[in-house]
Amino acid sequence: MNQYFATCPRGLEALLAAELKDLKASNISSTDGGVGFAGDWAVCYGANLHSRIATRVMWQVASGKYATEEDLFLAAYKLNWSQWFDVGRDFMVKVTGVKCPLKSLEFTTLKIKDAVCDKFRQAVGSRPYINTKEPDVRIHAYLAAEEYQFYLDTSGNALYQRGLRSASIEAPLRENLAAGILQLSGWQPGTPLLDPMCGSGTFLLEAAMMALNIAPGLNRSFGFEKLKNFDEVVWKNIKQTAMNKTKPTKFQKLYGSDADLRAVRVTKQNLQEAGFAEVVQVAHINMTEVVAPSDTGVLIANPPYGVRIGEDEELAALYPHMGETLKRRFSGWNTYFLTTDMRLPKLMRLAPSKRTPLFNGPLECRLFEIKMVAGSNRKEKPAG
Repeated sequence: MNQYFATCPRGLEALLAAELKDLKASNISSTDGGVGFAGDWAVCYGANLHSRIATRVMWQVASGKYATEEDLFLAAYKLNWSQWFDVGRDFMVKVTGVKCPLKSLEFTTLKIKDAVCDKFRQAVGSRPYINTKEPDVRIHAYLAAEEYQFYLDTSGNALYQRGLRSASIEAPLRENLAAGILQLSGWQPGTPLLDPMCGSGTFLLEAAMMALNIAPGLNRSFGFEKLKNFDEVVWKNIKQTAMNKTKPTKFQKLYGSDADLRAVRVTKQNLQEAGFAEVVQVAHINMTEVVAPSDTGVLIANPPYGVRIGEDEELAALYPHMGETLKRRFSGWNTYFLTTDMRLPKLMRLAPSKRTPLFNGPLECRLFEIKMVAGSNRKEKPAG
């Protein structure tokens, strides 16, 4: 039984823990920014393939107490790294500290790298190369006030890199955060879903994968494939089982639109490349002119953040019109807005039923839930 730690966007830990439970993980314990769990290699491979929420799945190879950089050097040198990966694999070391007393994490990183290389020299007579861009193997060191943990990364590239989206516009939403928001909204495949500010189509791509029961990691490779203990037979079985469960590609009541024609083109390109062109309908429409595609459904949007000067004022002017559109055309819908702008509901003149704190990378956001109750809002006035 191995010990693992899966990282995720802050605010989604409970969703990740539920996923891991479904994947037969044991000893599940949530902490800020991730979930610890135990399991065999099949559980690890399955978590990488199936988790829509995790950012990385890391295998714990050591833990203990430390006080100085030298303690960490010795702890790393004690480990038999050459049993886990070949000297021909290049690697990197990433150190993260929380309440860590050491003066320089960069120096600590160098000490751990040196220990790994020295151990390889002692074991096999040569050392692996360092590669900080696209390494075969990633070693993570987590340093608390007195305790350390060393991990080998089983994911490789971050798990939100699904191998689907080639084109994006500015500040794209991370795929695992989008998947988490879809789950938090309670949306289920078969229910109409609309993203009226679709950007590069992240919500729509994630919803399409959920609706077609496609495992998010089906089109990519993983770090565990480069470790010496990789069990190819187990992995092929897990992957084949997932492929057998995918559903036929057809329209899934998923709708997207954007006021920016470039965003619409990017979304269509990404859907086309993912094989989802017929699964989602995408149109070039301004949010204030959008019409509900059915009587009930879920609307999810990530309005643009006012990053550049003057944009805040433009957004503040747009919000009341968005609110009017929701009141007139979306009664019976549950709507969700992810934003860094805490004024959004007030400016839309709508009362949120929930405010869930989430982080998009380093940006603190809120997911506002606004239920548009049928019959209590003004309807569209007849023309004339």
